[in-house]
Amino acid sequence: MLKEASPRGRILTGAPLSDFTSFRTGGPADYVVIPSDEDGIRNIILLAKANEIPYYIIGNGTNLLVSDDGFRGMVMVIRDGKSDVSYEERGDEVLITAHAGASLAKVAYDAARKGLAGFEFAAGIPGSVGGAVFMNAGAYGGEIKDVIVSARVMDTDGNVFTLDRDGLELSYRHSAVGERGLIVLDAVFALTRGDTEVILAQISELNAKRREKQPLEYPSAGSTFKRPEGYFAGKLIEEAGLKGYSVGDACVSEKHCGFVINKGRATSSDIIKLIREVSERVYRNSGVRLEPEVRMIGFD
Repeated sequence: MLKEASPRGRILTGAPLSDFTSFRTGGPADYVVIPSDEDGIRNIILLAKANEIPYYIIGNGTNLLVSDDGFRGMVMVIRDGKSDVSYEERGDEVLITAHAGASLAKVAYDAARKGLAGFEFAAGIPGSVGGAVFMNAGAYGGEIKDVIVSARVMDTDGNVFTLDRDGLELSYRHSAVGERGLIVLDAVFALTRGDTEVILAQISELNAKRREKQPLEYPSAGSTFKRPEGYFAGKLIEEAGLKGYSVGDACVSEKHCGFVINKGRATSSDIIKLIREVSERVYRNSGVRLEPEVRMIGFD
């Protein structure tokens, strides 16, 4: 049935989700579906709904922790075949339309090479455009809400419509997309013209800071915890004496305590146990309760 719903897509049975997440952990899903086009996305969603098949939508899996038991149902991966980008002049701005599966970093670099400014912050974020809109991704003082114009989305009935910036309700790691269970199909961003060399230099500077301060050499899901209002998660974790603290091969990074990393053979059970212990010990030490920024599926 799935193949009929998305004849040009890829259908995998029992595929390990460790292959689709940046933590490199996670058990199998009953089905992993990589649709090739919008019709495939719609048909698969309607099929899952009609047959009461649980499903979950992911992009590059860079902010995701999947249980070692995997996911009983279907995981739809929106990436392959969904990476087109187009440009349109609008007065002093240039509008970029990027499909949900496009690499956010690639879109940012392509824009920079065309002399378009405003997306520099995104050049080191490893997720997809859809995932970035879903969580209002941001770094180094920039967020998706600063540059987005609108997003075209699909609901669980297969209806497609456009939400403007206000309708997306973007705030810190939150959007109406996640709140309402919508699927991002593509997004439009407004950038301004600038000097290509200056823009690329800014990107290089930000990425040098990332390499210096973040444990990019290890699998992780980026910042593991949300930033508590008035505090920095990494500082709270370090003050609780947890730098380098580990459970199995899951470890609080010594380079940046806000990152939980996989030193090689960590399981998802190791990682979630470490996340919970860090949260509890930080709370006992500071009275501040850290909440995971990483999305989790397949856990009780």
